[in-house]
Amino acid sequence: MAITTNAICNSFKKQLMGGEHDFDSAGGDTFKLAMYVSTATLGASTTNYSSSGEVTSPAGYSAGGKALVNQGVKVSSGVSITSFADLSFTGVTLTARGALIYNTTTDGGTGTTEAVAVLDFGADKTASSGTFTIQFPAFTTSAAILRIA
Repeated sequence: MAITTNAICNSFKKQLMGGEHDFDSAGGDTFKLAMYVSTATLGASTTNYSSSGEVTSPAGYSAGGKALVNQGVKVSSGVSITSFADLSFTGVTLTARGALIYNTTTDGGTGTTEAVAVLDFGADKTASSGTFTIQFPAFTTSAAILRIA
């Protein structure tokens, strides 16, 4: 059991081709980010959010994580991108090894926890009665968190 390297979830790739995810910033789907400890099992084969292996905190972090602010969709030089604004959890004491981005919007009754991407922090990251911030890469064709070329 472990968080494997950063991965776009295989189920997401199939669902994307089926039109199940809308990344428009106005009226699009709602995406969340949940954080996990090093013993969580997450990787390209992850299909849905699960609380198994999720971090716990006496304050500032709730099961399921927090909603992300989508920056929309853009195409430039043949590359389609989407990304999110940085996300902060304040007043938390926690240790996290990675995170899961997932879609919480019901689409035709197909569920509300569809996995999008696994983020591996590379090592345990901690906050002690402080702020834990997930910094997303720039909203550019060479750096955005999700890119299709």
